[in-house]
Amino acid sequence: MVGRVLRIPRTVIGFALINGLTFAVDLSLVSVAHGILRMPLASAVTIGYAIAFSLAFVLNRRFNFRSHAPVGLDTLRYVPVVAINFGVILLGVTVALDAAGVQYQLARIAAGVCEAVFMYCAMRWFVFRATAEVNDAPAPQSGRAARLRRPSG
Repeated sequence: MVGRVLRIPRTVIGFALINGLTFAVDLSLVSVAHGILRMPLASAVTIGYAIAFSLAFVLNRRFNFRSHAPVGLDTLRYVPVVAINFGVILLGVTVALDAAGVQYQLARIAAGVCEAVFMYCAMRWFVFRATAEVNDAPAPQSGRAARLRRPSG
């Protein structure tokens, strides 16, 4: 349709910005731990991820999903999501691609793409489900903008 604008939920944009930052922190830590300190890749990924997922939780909870639920309740929902993400997606994809000969940073980036999709969906519809629905609702129209969009007839 001509004139139709795709509406991207605010939480998608916030998630992309916050998790882009935390992914850069993660990848930097993995690069230092594995590339410079020569730690095993699985250990380096674990350290990078532990710091990055903690930072992502705090930033997404506060600034993106704006949760007012008790932090303990959000944390109880976040922990199993992180465990599944870490074991299946992060370590599984990164280590499997590394074993297949893919350079470890590229393997971590590929895992990061899978992780982003899984984590956004989990945070949006499970961890912060109540607040995400409110935050993604269209803003009420008032004034001239509302009159311009009101159907005629």
